[in-house]
Amino acid sequence: MNPFELFLWTGFPYLALGLLIVGLIWRYRYDKFGWTSRSSQIYESTLLRWASPLFHFGILFVGVGHVMGLLIPKSWTTASGVSEHGYHLMATIGGMTAGVAAVVGLLGLLYRRIVNKSVRFATTKNDIFMYVLLCLPIGLGFWATLQNQVLGGANGYDYRETISPWLRSILTFQPQPELLAGVPSSFKMHIIAGLLLFAIWPFTRLVHVVSAPVMYPTRPYVVYRSRTEGIRGAKTPRGWKPVTTRPQPRDSHSYGA
Repeated sequence: MNPFELFLWTGFPYLALGLLIVGLIWRYRYDKFGWTSRSSQIYESTLLRWASPLFHFGILFVGVGHVMGLLIPKSWTTASGVSEHGYHLMATIGGMTAGVAAVVGLLGLLYRRIVNKSVRFATTKNDIFMYVLLCLPIGLGFWATLQNQVLGGANGYDYRETISPWLRSILTFQPQPELLAGVPSSFKMHIIAGLLLFAIWPFTRLVHVVSAPVMYPTRPYVVYRSRTEGIRGAKTPRGWKPVTTRPQPRDSHSYGA
């Protein structure tokens, strides 16, 4: 394994995870008001109504599938009585279904941002950068699954013998980069794209993913008051009079007129 590959499968994962953790801490401490998804629903809601749930639920189940496939050892599922073929069918069918939902939802969100003028004008350079690095791992992961799992034979490629133990070795600080030597290139590109996404995660609107509305049920009501007298919901309390700035008529005898 050459030095570049050694860096890719040993140093780069720690660099990406380090940027993720340190970046989230920095963002929370110094940019709490910017910790938001910057919703664009006010500009357009028709496409958003179906594309956003489709993408979010799809990517949520994709994430759950990744956690189950990468962090749960193969010996555990074998000991529980799940055959290799049965696991392959479950992972492939579930993964492809969630992947299709995520891809279709993402395409809908991208179409909305490109076609709708108001949403396009509200899109920043940071958003464009984020969308590019979000599309890469999703697209490459979809292609890797289709190429190796769906079209790759009865049991597909057994990533639980290589990629899964490699990731667990990284998380336990005992890296084994040699496990990725024979991994298909499509999976390797998917891994690199995923690590890049983790590295830029804290510096984009994706920070909202790690937020949970725990205090939402107990938060106080937001009170709105109008300054326009004609649309006030209640009468002005006695003793107070709204201040208006009406133009005063000009005196006909002023300024020599």
